[in-house]
Amino acid sequence: MSVTLTSQYIVADPEICHGKPTFRGTRIMVWQVLGMLAKGQSWEAITKAWGGRVTPEYIAEALQFASEVLQKPFQEQTPEPLPA
Repeated sequence: MSVTLTSQYIVADPEICHGKPTFRGTRIMVWQVLGMLAKGQSWEAITKAWGGRVTPEYIAEALQFASEVLQKPFQEQTPEPLPA
C-alpha cells in the first residue's frame, strides 16, 4: 500500500529510513512513537524520551496519520520473487 504524505511534521523520503514515515528533520520513525503510545507511555514521556525532538504536535499528527491510513482499503502485498 502506498501512502502519499501531505503533512506538516511527517515525511516519507526513499533516502531516509528506506522511505518509512519519519518526523521531518529526524530519523525518528512514526511507528516507533505509535509503538510507545501502544505500550501506554504518556505524550510527555515520549517527548522526554526523544529529547524534545518529538513534540505533542508530532504525536497528534502521527495518530491522525495512522487513522487516515487505516481508513483506506487494505490490500495484501505479495512480494515478487527474487531472482535466483
